[in-house]
Amino acid sequence: MTILEIDGSRGEGGGQMVRTSVAMATVTGITTHLTRIRENRPTNGLSKQHCAAVDAVAQMAGSTVEGNTIGSRELLFTPGNEQKYDIEMNIGTAGSLSLVLQAMMLAARNHKKRLTVDISGGTNVMWAPPIDSYQTLLFPLMRRMGIEANVKIIDRGFYPQGGGRVIMTLDPIGTIKPLDIEELGELKSIKGICFSQRLPEWINKDMIASCKKTLEPYADVEFDIQKTDGDSRGAGIVLTAEFENGLLGSNALTSRGHTADKAGEDAANDLIREMTTGATMDVHTADQVLPYMAMSQGKSGFSVSRISKHLLSQMDTLESFLDVKFGVERKDNIYRFTVTPGENNAAVHPR
Repeated sequence: MTILEIDGSRGEGGGQMVRTSVAMATVTGITTHLTRIRENRPTNGLSKQHCAAVDAVAQMAGSTVEGNTIGSRELLFTPGNEQKYDIEMNIGTAGSLSLVLQAMMLAARNHKKRLTVDISGGTNVMWAPPIDSYQTLLFPLMRRMGIEANVKIIDRGFYPQGGGRVIMTLDPIGTIKPLDIEELGELKSIKGICFSQRLPEWINKDMIASCKKTLEPYADVEFDIQKTDGDSRGAGIVLTAEFENGLLGSNALTSRGHTADKAGEDAANDLIREMTTGATMDVHTADQVLPYMAMSQGKSGFSVSRISKHLLSQMDTLESFLDVKFGVERKDNIYRFTVTPGENNAAVHPR
């Protein structure tokens, strides 16, 4: 049996390499051995959130896993041949459910029927995509590639309690169309979601006021204001700028050291930075779209304002599983990426 060896300390060396590796092992049918997992991080090995993602992906295909325990620095993932379409899971903490869903959606590349995932955990937590950005940014871009996914937020979950719950559906993925965004074109609108849970009303008002003031030279932002009750307490803002040819996004959360008006201002300034660089995709969304580009039937491309370690790590991992070539060229202050899948790309002809 051929076993693909992945050094989990390479590149960004975080949880993304683990999630992408087990997902791509499922897609390609390649047994994968990860070592030195998160070796360069303050806390080595798998966290509860990483274990949840590995377990979820394993459930989807009846795969077998050795070493999927908290703190483990080594993992052997042997992909199965089953296809499960209804999965319920609870991360059990405020661990990001959006990151777990990221791995599950990628692993479902060969599924023949609609996948439905009912998952509980953190919907809006630091260092992870807010679930709202899937609705407003990631899924619209995936739709352009012929991939239909939807998510419904049942409850919001914030750090440290969690308690969020969403239901995600993903239709069977057939031929994946390439996505090449050379220029964004004219700005059409900026829309925002401002949410708070178990907090006073002025929190939303302060976030919106500071955000609108900062973005005033560019557009009048339309806001969807959401106030909810749940187990945890928190607030934040998610922005999406829609252009003729693409989308850019930003987000921020409040905390004791990050006031509501500062969160609104920071989200606005982050979006302005992306809008004024000439980038055609924000760097966090690029991480998430890249695997689908690598499995598409044609050449894709996008520009980012900076090259993150996450993006480099994602490229490195995908090259281990697929016949794909990545190119990057610096032009002024942006980096133009090209993604060229090869004819022998295993995921183009699902097993």
